[in-house]
Amino acid sequence: QVQLVESGGGLVQAGGSLRLSCVASGSILSINTMGWYRQAPGKQRELVADITSGSSTNYADSVKGRFTISRDNAKNTVYLQMNSLKPEDTAVYYCKANILTKGLFTYPYWGQGTQVTVSS
Repeated sequence: QVQLVESGGGLVQAGGSLRLSCVASGSILSINTMGWYRQAPGKQRELVADITSGSSTNYADSVKGRFTISRDNAKNTVYLQMNSLKPEDTAVYYCKANILTKGLFTYPYWGQGTQVTVSS
């Protein structure tokens, strides 16, 4: 079945950059919207950015102008380029993809999460 594997998290100083990647694999017929969410300890999970199959993008107000989401459909991969990082960006970042396998309907799949820590 489908798996999403994330990479690119780590520790960075405020003002620095990180690039997250998420690769989908398995019995995939097509992938519709892909996105990134994050969750800090004691906080609700929130949408960071998403991107449609036609590459239309949507960003949380808190990351507009700093983060860029993109995708490579040939590689079933979504990226999140994070620039000008702030301590408040510290969280576990999760990849999500709406994927069609066998059948008529798409279902949401989640990655395992990757830790991003921004020091001040």
